Amino acid sequence: MTPKIVVVGSANTDFVLTVPALPSHGETVLGDQFRVVRGGKGANQAVAAARLGADVTLVARLGTDSFGDEALAAYKQEGIRTDFILQDPDIHSGVALIMVNKNGENLIGVGPGANSHLSVENVQAAEEAIEAADCVLVQLEVPLGVVQAAVEIARRHNVKVILNPAPARKIPQDILEAVDYLTPNETEAAILAGQNPSEMGSDSLPELASILGVPNLVVTLGSKGACILQSGQISLVPPFSIKPVDTTASGDAFNGALAVALARGEDLPQAVRYANAAGAITATRLGAQPSLPTEQELNQFMVSSAPGSNPAVPDAVDSLG
Repeated sequence: MTPKIVVVGSANTDFVLTVPALPSHGETVLGDQFRVVRGGKGANQAVAAARLGADVTLVARLGTDSFGDEALAAYKQEGIRTDFILQDPDIHSGVALIMVNKNGENLIGVGPGANSHLSVENVQAAEEAIEAADCVLVQLEVPLGVVQAAVEIARRHNVKVILNPAPARKIPQDILEAVDYLTPNETEAAILAGQNPSEMGSDSLPELASILGVPNLVVTLGSKGACILQSGQISLVPPFSIKPVDTTASGDAFNGALAVALARGEDLPQAVRYANAAGAITATRLGAQPSLPTEQELNQFMVSSAPGSNPAVPDAVDSLG
C-alpha cells in the first residue's frame, strides 16, 4: 500500500553560491558556481517523500510571483498534491540565500515571505487529507500556531506526527508531548532542552527524551549517523561514509525518508537507517531539491552499501533549467 503523508511547512526558492571558504564577519568572498533551485524545509521534505514513492499532500503558502508559479508547477510534476497550497498576491514567495564551501558547509539567510502568512485556517482546510494520512510531517519555518494546529488535527484522528524542530526555537511543552517522533540535530536538541549546545556532550543525550517529554527522540549526528532514544534507552544507527558536497537538504531528506519508512510500517531502527541513506546521498549533491534521491536510487545505494563503507553514490538529478 502506498504511504500517505501530509507535509505542513515552508516553500522557498534558493539562490546558491559555491565559495572556496565561508566569509567571516564583514568579509566579501568571490564565489564560483551559482544556481537557482527550489528549497524550503516543508517543500524539500514533501519532494523527498514523493520521490521515495509516497502519496504526498503539501500544505504551504507561496506568492503570485514567478518564483511561486514555478514552484507550484514543479510540485505538480513531482506528483505532489497541491490542493492546499495557497498563492498570496500580497507578499513575495519565500527565498533563501545560501553560500556553500568546498567541504559542503553552508551559511543560509532566509526571507520567509509568504511562509510567514501560512495560517491555522489553511491547515484546518486540509483536515480531511490529514485524517486520511499515515503520517503528518511538520517543521518550524512556519508560524508556531500552524504547527500546533497540524499536530492537534493529527492527534484528533490518531495520525502519527513527526516534528523536525528546525530552525531551532523553544516549543511549548503541550506540542512536544503530542508528537510521536521528534527529529532534532544535536544543536537543536540542546536548545530545546534549554542547554548550551557547546557544553552538551554525547553523554547528555539519554537525558533529553525525558526532558523533552517525547516518546521517540531521533537525534541526527551528521557524519556520525543518528541515535534513537526510547524509554530511557539509547541506540546508535551508524552512518554511510560519503564525501559531502553540500549538506543543505540532508536533514530534509532524512525526515522525508523517515516519514515514508514509518508510514510503510517499518520499525524505528530500520526507518532511521533508510533515512540515514537518504541524507547521505543528498549530501553528495549540490542544491536542495535537485539533490534528493529517487526510490530506485536509494534502494540501489542501500543494497550496494554497508554502514562505514564507501558506497557508490548515484548521479544527481538536474536542477531548474
